[in-house]
Amino acid sequence: MSLPKLIEIVPLDKPVRAEITVPGSKSITNRALILAALARGGTTLRGALWSEDTQVMAGCLRTLGFEVDVQPDASEPCNRTIRIAGKGGEVAAGGNDQRPLELFVGNAGTAARFLAAFVCLGKGVYRLHGVPRMHERPQGELFSALRRLGYQVESENHNDKLPARIQVGPLSGVKLRPGSDAGEVAGPAAPGCSVSMESSSQFASALLLCAAAAGWKVEVVGENAEESPYVRMTSELVKVFPRDGGEFQIEPDASSGSYFLAAEQFLPLEKRLEYSEQFGVSVPTTTINSLSVANWPSSRWQIDENFPRALLLCPELGHGLAIARLGKGAEDLREGEVVNLMRAAHRGCAISRKKDLGDSIMTAVVLAPFALGPVRFTDLARLRVQECERVAALRAELAKCGAKVTEEGDTLTVFPSVLHGAEIETYNDHRMAMSFAVLGLKVPGIRLRGPACVKKTFPNFFQKLAAPPPHGLGARILDGSSGRHLAADDLFAD
Repeated sequence: MSLPKLIEIVPLDKPVRAEITVPGSKSITNRALILAALARGGTTLRGALWSEDTQVMAGCLRTLGFEVDVQPDASEPCNRTIRIAGKGGEVAAGGNDQRPLELFVGNAGTAARFLAAFVCLGKGVYRLHGVPRMHERPQGELFSALRRLGYQVESENHNDKLPARIQVGPLSGVKLRPGSDAGEVAGPAAPGCSVSMESSSQFASALLLCAAAAGWKVEVVGENAEESPYVRMTSELVKVFPRDGGEFQIEPDASSGSYFLAAEQFLPLEKRLEYSEQFGVSVPTTTINSLSVANWPSSRWQIDENFPRALLLCPELGHGLAIARLGKGAEDLREGEVVNLMRAAHRGCAISRKKDLGDSIMTAVVLAPFALGPVRFTDLARLRVQECERVAALRAELAKCGAKVTEEGDTLTVFPSVLHGAEIETYNDHRMAMSFAVLGLKVPGIRLRGPACVKKTFPNFFQKLAAPPPHGLGARILDGSSGRHLAADDLFAD
């Protein structure tokens, strides 16, 4: 069985104590796959995510002649132990103009960008293409940088996007005139290039991953280039990765873990009588922290490791979620509490996509209607050019649920709102599906259209929601058309 096209999430109605395992980091896995292929010798990756995006990358490496052995991981069904026989910077030859070597990248931005730089270590003609949405996503800054390094990059639709052909060989070692597609020779190649990360930090990461093997000097430019969390992740991985082969452990994906930390905000509290030795009687006890994510990352490589702290930085949101979880309104609070909470609500807070959170900012946006005051989400430009136009998608789908959301430039402001159920369009975006699934744990009637898109990074996400504690939340998930209760086998996205 497979996931129905429409599902309904039923709100949780009882306390949960659970420790959830989440699959490995997609960002680290796809970087590690490239670095393992570049290594001098075999590398074993443990805890590697095995989902649509990483399968695409592994498949492309096989097409490029690398031995990729994939074995199950006993601790997490959507992880794998992957062994790659590295070739020390050598890449199999591509095709020719008539028959280029085809590399299908799906809708995986990391694969599309990283492989564009990686094939420049080979020779011949390579053609990168993906799904229609991938053909809409930006590539221009990366293509321009590769041209400055002396490689011929031709966008088939002349728009600096995929599909694109990369020719390596005859033009290597010469510099192309800026903006030329077909290669107007301008003299000897420069020893390096600069690349802007304004549209995507993946452009810089693609070049940095291959820089040592290719002999490139790469300068990353743009606002706070040195502080970009994803560029910093790449630089740190390059430093610590075993260049002569060996083993490398991939940590859990913090973005994926954010959904369960958010879900904790909606769990009914566990209330019980507990014997007090001090007073010799049983006293009412409330357990608040009842859900955790196993092996929460602490390397500081993933910006979404900050998710728990980001909620604390926004008192309006933190206090509002606490009240929602306690099930009491302001009229039930002591006078001093009301004054403090209202002061917090009037201070206002903002959460930035550049400085505070990465993809998990979408999780925070969906929580924001429960805040005591408006919450601003800033620096969202890159969300517009990812799996879907995420800024517009978040605004539209929250509005369907009754939320007041305004959009100004690249900022969304979410106001306190009373929510109701709605049919949510996921736009074939895994993070839209998972963020609104969390909302369904609190708000009755949340139905998700196209939930199987979670296969991109977290194929067993809905199985984790439905699994009984302590390994899941025990949520009920229904077929949105028939109302049938879905069993575990129905909930895997493939």
